Amino acid sequence: MVNPMLMFTVPIGVGHPDGGDLYPIDAVVDTGAAHSMLPASLLGDLDIEPQEHLGFILADVSRVRYGFGMARFRIYETERQCPVIFGPDNNYLLGATALETFNLLVDPNAERLVPAEWLRLGWGGPI
Repeated sequence: MVNPMLMFTVPIGVGHPDGGDLYPIDAVVDTGAAHSMLPASLLGDLDIEPQEHLGFILADVSRVRYGFGMARFRIYETERQCPVIFGPDNNYLLGATALETFNLLVDPNAERLVPAEWLRLGWGGPI
């Protein structure tokens, strides 16, 4: 059975959704996180502002409010806009919405991201 909380790092770029330079980081692929999280200070340095503030429940069941907005990510050679949480320093997480936006799957044995050959369009049972 695959660990649903498998985590490993990948190099990505992050930048303003409207364009410009991308800042290189190593992000932890967190298959248990819905959205990506980057330090609010980094996003601020990139002139990315939160569009709203949302409540989140952490693994220890504490509740926090973080800024939420959009950033431009580059994973491998592809760039797309993705939702991002404005988190504390030293939080560089690549979550499930980014993986889905880039049509990437996790290869747990090799601990890497791979392009999805087939995408699920609805629930029709196991593939």
